[in-house]
Amino acid sequence: MAVYFLDSSAVVKRYVSESGTAWILNLTDPVVSNQLHLVRITGVEVVSAITRRTRGTSLSITDAATALSDFRYDFSRAYRIVEITASLIGHAMQLAETHALRGYDAVQLAAALDVQAYWLALNMPVLTLVSADIALNAAAIAEGLAVDDPNAHP
Repeated sequence: MAVYFLDSSAVVKRYVSESGTAWILNLTDPVVSNQLHLVRITGVEVVSAITRRTRGTSLSITDAATALSDFRYDFSRAYRIVEITASLIGHAMQLAETHALRGYDAVQLAAALDVQAYWLALNMPVLTLVSADIALNAAAIAEGLAVDDPNAHP
């Protein structure tokens, strides 16, 4: 078992075929029994990303409906959700300022760091942040997180 925190750019690859999808499908396969963490805001970001692809014609309405249904099912069952709290937002604000991150990326990083602290306190495996976002990955590395980019696994 390994512990992963997936940002929206990684999660979308589970539901929409693109570079890195095969690797993400393996990582998120229930048979593998990895611990998969998301921050609650990822739900909105993934629904938005999938829906926007229908407007650009890169995804059919039927395929988008299937992807959204599959995501909503998994969101309620397959992922461990990190809730948005005042403390998390405060930490995200500090990270946004330190690393000049976009708002939701700072929230993603703050949540990943909180999950990492939880697992380390239990002497459990080190968490890996999975993200295709270059700026978020750089900030995560600066904050001491292990990072893996699904685009590095085409």
